[in-house]
Amino acid sequence: MEMKKRINLELRNRAPEEVTELVLDNCLCVNGEIEGLNDTFKKLEFLSMANVELSSLARLPSLNKLRKLELSDNIISGGLEVLAEKCPNLTYLNLSGNKIKDLSTVEALQNLKNLKSLDLFNCEITNLEDYRESIFELLQQITYLDGFDQEDNEAPDSEEEDEEDGDEDEEDEEDDEAGPPEGYEEDDDEEDDDDEEDEAGSELGEGEEEVGLSYLMKDEIQDEEDDDDYVEEGEEEEDEEEEGRRGEKRKREAEDDGEEDDD
Repeated sequence: MEMKKRINLELRNRAPEEVTELVLDNCLCVNGEIEGLNDTFKKLEFLSMANVELSSLARLPSLNKLRKLELSDNIISGGLEVLAEKCPNLTYLNLSGNKIKDLSTVEALQNLKNLKSLDLFNCEITNLEDYRESIFELLQQITYLDGFDQEDNEAPDSEEEDEEDGDEDEEDEEDDEAGPPEGYEEDDDEEDDDDEEDEAGSELGEGEEEVGLSYLMKDEIQDEEDDDDYVEEGEEEEDEEEEGRRGEKRKREAEDDGEEDDD
């Protein structure tokens, strides 16, 4: 697929000015030059054109926000001065697997003041004696060459760096939104509410105990009164029965006296 068609496909109905990343790997450059890429990609930060048979950077548009440029496995042999003019804010440049042979070709990268990482792996220039020392001396602004610094410490993965930066930004935003003092105040308020509920509950419990106690005492008094009434009623019935027996006895005695008088 030609580069121009590949760019239209990668846009996915987006406007060029909205795109921040563009990957055109393994497509085909006509005559070894860039096609379909223009100044309207003004927000582009990452561009990858690996293995596209690119030999010239002459038609590279102005991409002031571009930070990372992948140009590995092409046939570029020179003309690197265009990069400083068109992409002045580059921090990462991968030229591995190209036709770069000598230090004079790389010297043009001195004007990329923000360049931190350069990859020339599998280029003929790596066969030069004291290759690494010469590149670090020539390009004093870079930190990593072919993935390692001057002390042979490996460079961190670029994607991991971006993720860590994003996580730190999110954590800072969360901390700002949370606001520890507000959280502590909320805890104090909750504790005060709990204390008030406990006090209200204890007062309610005491009131219930008093009501229950008075209710029980009232029942006991009522039971005693009922018992007294029952005793009084029983005594009255016994008195009435005693009087009835006495009346019958007197009646019988009177009848007996009457019979004696008849005799």
